[in-house]
Amino acid sequence: MIIGICGGTGSGKTTIARSVLEAVGRENVVLVEQDSYYRNLADMPLDERHQANFDHPDSIDSDMLVGHLMRLKQGLIVEMPLYDFRSHTRSDRIEIIEPKPVILVEGILIFAETRVLDLLDVRVFVDTPNDIRFIRRLKRDISERGRTVDSVIEQYYRTVRPMHYEFVEPSKRHADIIIPEGSNSNITVDFLCSMVREKLKEEQATAAS
Repeated sequence: MIIGICGGTGSGKTTIARSVLEAVGRENVVLVEQDSYYRNLADMPLDERHQANFDHPDSIDSDMLVGHLMRLKQGLIVEMPLYDFRSHTRSDRIEIIEPKPVILVEGILIFAETRVLDLLDVRVFVDTPNDIRFIRRLKRDISERGRTVDSVIEQYYRTVRPMHYEFVEPSKRHADIIIPEGSNSNITVDFLCSMVREKLKEEQATAAS
């Protein structure tokens, strides 16, 4: 079972995905984050890397992401890359991801890539107002990624906002479940956890028979 959790930057999708992972248990669920699959820009000067469009589908190594999801679905381990958002390069380190009965994949563009979309059994979209998303992104990029207020605002106007309306917002039509930002997050997580646990029970019953 592969569950996709999509939404704009700062929508809260990562928080929801990690909450489900912890609640259901790492022995049953694995989380794959699209952010790990940004293309390596190490061959570009640093100034050019800062100007790259990280909100366009072409910024993602979708071939690798799709290949890894298919391997996990087949019960095989994958070597997930780790991305350094301060330097916009792929780290030398990797994370070994083992297959689990349930795979959570989250990212802003997972519904915009047809091959990923076709692998998803359940599609969840976290629909959060733009002002809240921007404030969350601003705080995150300053505290975690070494950005300045001006650089975050410039990137938001230049790529984040237009790409959201071109790719992310339209992809909402593919969702099976839309979570409004105003909804109770605990209820949302409980609902997703119940769905996952029910699927696990079905698989266990099938295996037992």
